[in-house]
Amino acid sequence: MNTPAHLLIGAAAFARPPHGRILWAALLGSLLPDLSLYVMAGTSLFILGIPPSVVFDQLYFSDSWQTVFAIDNSFVIWGIALFVGMWRKWQVLTVAASAGLLHLAMDFLLHAGDGRPQFWPISDWVFHSPVSYWDSNHHALWVAPVSAAICIACYVVLWRRGMPILAKLFFGALLMAELWVARQWFLFF
Repeated sequence: MNTPAHLLIGAAAFARPPHGRILWAALLGSLLPDLSLYVMAGTSLFILGIPPSVVFDQLYFSDSWQTVFAIDNSFVIWGIALFVGMWRKWQVLTVAASAGLLHLAMDFLLHAGDGRPQFWPISDWVFHSPVSYWDSNHHALWVAPVSAAICIACYVVLWRRGMPILAKLFFGALLMAELWVARQWFLFF
């Protein structure tokens, strides 16, 4: 899924109340599994000037990048974080780890051919889902409208929880970004 979708879904699922440390924890947990991709791709594209075809067709699948993805997308590591948060009764860690695990579960189901080794360090195995959130060769034309509808529903849930106006604007911007990206998938993939 696209990162805006992860943020909307993670916040709707775990940000109760939808403000303060709990909201930030849900957002952080929803973002962290994708953050390394943004940092590495952004550095490669905009600082090092590497062409997008090299970044996304070669570097993305390189051993070094996949190692980073294995760590920040590991069900094992996020599961340990959730266990520690629940054991120590650290609500912020519990919410962040729960949002991170939800992110991983959605990615597990929606990455066809571009999945990540999500059971590191136990295994380097990668599940190649028959369904993709972006690749029309793997049913993205069905997934994108469902994902958009889920994101709209999450926005409504967050709105009704009484978020501050800045949070409503932030999540509205995320929703618009998700709908725009979904439109791009339809046009180009």
